[in-house]
Order: sequence, then C-alpha cells, then structure tokens
Amino acid sequence: MPLLGFVMLLCILGAQATVDHPYAAAMAPGACKTKPIDLVFIIDSSRSVRPAEFEQVKVFLNKIIEGLDVGPDATRVSVVNYASKMKNEVSLKSYKAKPALMKAVSKIEPLSSGTMTGLAIQFAMNVAFSEAEGARIKPSDIRKVAIIVTDGRPQDNVSAIAAKARDAGIEIYAIGVGRVDMNTLKQMASEPLDEHTDYVESYGFIEKLTQKFQEAFCVSDLCATGDHDCEHICISVPGSFKCACREGYTLKEDGRSCTGCNDAATDLVFLIDGSKSVRPENFELVKKWIMTIVDKLDVSDKNTHVGVVQYSSAVKQEFPLALYNSKKGIKEAVKKIHYMEGGTMTGQAINYMVDKSFSTAHGARPGAAKVGIVLTDGRSQDYIGDAARKAKESGLKMYAIGVGSAVEDELKLIASDPENYFYTADFKAIKEIGTKLQINTCIVKDPCECQSLMNFQKKVEEALQALTKKLEGVTKRLTALENKIV
Repeated sequence: MPLLGFVMLLCILGAQATVDHPYAAAMAPGACKTKPIDLVFIIDSSRSVRPAEFEQVKVFLNKIIEGLDVGPDATRVSVVNYASKMKNEVSLKSYKAKPALMKAVSKIEPLSSGTMTGLAIQFAMNVAFSEAEGARIKPSDIRKVAIIVTDGRPQDNVSAIAAKARDAGIEIYAIGVGRVDMNTLKQMASEPLDEHTDYVESYGFIEKLTQKFQEAFCVSDLCATGDHDCEHICISVPGSFKCACREGYTLKEDGRSCTGCNDAATDLVFLIDGSKSVRPENFELVKKWIMTIVDKLDVSDKNTHVGVVQYSSAVKQEFPLALYNSKKGIKEAVKKIHYMEGGTMTGQAINYMVDKSFSTAHGARPGAAKVGIVLTDGRSQDYIGDAARKAKESGLKMYAIGVGSAVEDELKLIASDPENYFYTADFKAIKEIGTKLQINTCIVKDPCECQSLMNFQKKVEEALQALTKKLEGVTKRLTALENKIV
C-alpha cells in the first residue's frame, strides 16, 4: 500500500509538470531580456484626446516600460508630448530607474490644442534623439525607436519628415486610434508596415498592444516563451532553438515534428468569426493563417480531414469535412471564402459545429479524433456556456483563439483545456499563435501507465534513489544544526 501511494504521488507530480498555461511562459521572469535601446514615445495630446483617454495612454506607456530593462547602460526612455506645440516631458538622460520614470510619466498633462504630428517627429529627431538629451551616438549599434500614438489627421505634412527620421536610423512604430487616417500611419511607419502600424478603435483597447511591444524589444528564450513549433521538446541555443523528441520517438525531416506512434484519423473544423468588427483586411489574414496551419497537417483520405465554418449573425458552412483530401484543394477553397459581416453569435456557431459539421452527414468519420478551432475578435452576442459544454461533452478537443476585443472568460469556456486558449492584440500576430498550436493526432499514452514490469520497476527505483539523496541531504543539515546547538 505505501508503494502504491508513492507511485500515485509520482503520477500526480508528473501530470502537474506537464501543465503549461499559454500565458505563463511569456510572463516567466528571466524568459526575456530587452536589448539596450533609446526609446522615444511621441504622444498626441491634442483637443480630440479627452483627459480620461490621455490617462489610458500613460497607463499604456508605463506597461511597456514595466517590461523593459531601464538603466544608463540598458534602455533609456524619453516622452515627447505634442499638440500644436512640443514638450520634451522626459529626456533619455532623465531617469536611471523604472519607478521614478513611471512616476514621471504618470504626471504628464495634456496640451489640448492642434495636431502637428510632422513637427513632433522633427522635434524628436532634432531634440529627443540628440546627444545632449541623452541619446547614445556611440556605440552606433544602439537601436533608436520611436512609438507614435495619435488619434487624428495631422495638420501638417508627415511623409517627408518621417522619411528623413527613418533615413537617420530611427525605427518608427505608428499607432492609430479611432478616426485616425490610416494612410498617415503608413507614411510615418518603418518597413515592414504590417509590423510597424497598429490600429485600435478606442483608447480603451490600446493597452492590449502592450505585449506586442514588450516582445518587439525582447531577446527571447524562444523555448521559455513558447515561440517555437517543436512537437515534443524545445532546446534553446543562442538566438534560436532546436527540436528533439521524447524517448521512443524520432525527429522527422521537418526538424519540428516527431514520429513513433501511428497517425490517427482526425476531423478538424475551423470556426471563424466573420463579423463586422473583423474588417476585410483582417479576414484575409485569417484565411492565410488557416492555410499556414493546413500546410503542417497530414491531409489525406485516411488521416486529417478539414472543414471551415464562418459565422456572424448567421452561420455558413464554407466546405464540409468530406469534400477535400489534399492540402491544395483545401487552400484553394479557403482563398475563395467571402467575408460575411454582421453580428457575433458565437454560441449559435458552436452549436452548429457540434450538431452539423461533426455529423456523419457532413463527412465526420466514426472513430476519428474531433478537433474544433474557434477564432473570434469580440464578445459574443449570445450565451456560449451551453454550447461550449456540449462541445466538450461530445468529445471535441476545442481550441479558442481570441483577437482584439475578445473576452478571456469566453475563451476559457470554449477551450477544452486551460492550455488550449490563446490571445493576441491584433490579427497581424495570429501567425505567432499558429506556431504554438499543436494539433496532436497521436494517441498519447498515460505517463503513469506502466507498459511492463521492468519499466515500472526502473521508474520506482530512480524515484527512490532521488528521494534517498534528498533524505541524506536533510540528515546532514540536521546533524550540522545539532552540532551548532551543542
């Protein structure tokens, strides 16, 4: 009986060790260290930015700063406040530590006049990024970055001066809010534009861009942050990673996936949000994302089948599971999907997926593993709890991908396991989630199930040896403590 209890304890500890929340790795201390940079925030405080909204901008700035290594030899931060006039609120040489810097940012007041964005970029280039204000001219490899936050159309020309700033080696990120002119953002931002321009509908959503910028300034341990697509084991190497497989498995030619168990038949259905808030350009990114995932699957008549359902106020089956048995056929069909627009009835859509998409009438195969991937960008307009529960009770392995205004509590309800939900601030970053999404169709053996008496005995002996060593260490410490007391 004691031996059985000990083995059960080993099983519990082993199971706990395998749990890996999708956000936990990114938040792990020491997983990311920022490179030294000279960072200048250029923030719009014109009349159109209300006082409460300006407070949200300052919170956003401080959340980015919180993730940086701030110091004279690390990252230096400046804040340029602008409207019709410019004010260098914080210079690159002002603060050597985070607490004082964040306190100074929180005290900045809006200027409440016009919107001279071009002049603000000129000011940042000539003043904020000057050696006199703390910019590091030598060594020349210190990255110079400007993050512009604006909510309106500029009253001056930005194209020429932004080009001049970029030519001077300043990397520009442009964030637009509300009624901002998107062409203006593109004129200001560095290439590639999809990585250097961001849009949010209101200042209430700007905080969701925090993680993007923390990652942009990061030197990451890609294994620790989960930014890899290794199926089994990720091994960190300087600036990169390599993959390995668990015992009994072999690394495939792609260098990422492992073989060793028979690939099981899998029916996979994508349930994608086509509501009005998604926007046509983002819907195209979703289609590309689906095609990227399909490329990684073993699509064939016997193995993986794929279906796609789009939803908004209504639900539309774009194509069923049984229609295509090749990657080429699936990708061609995905390209032809048209954006619906409308509301966000996620609960209704999940019910449709369970009742229709995974039915034998629509091509689902008895005995095949069932996987549903739900992608949404906002709060559902109907209740999703019952539908999400029905999906899990039906044996579906459910993934939930949230973008922008998606609600975390809803993602948790949809996902079949805590590690099966993901969130990103904008559609441009969903390709990163694609690398973390592991659709494993192999039958995973219970780590606590012993396949033979010899394996069982070996595991127990190794555990007992480790425990004996720990007990010896404790005994030595107790003896040393007794000697001190005597």
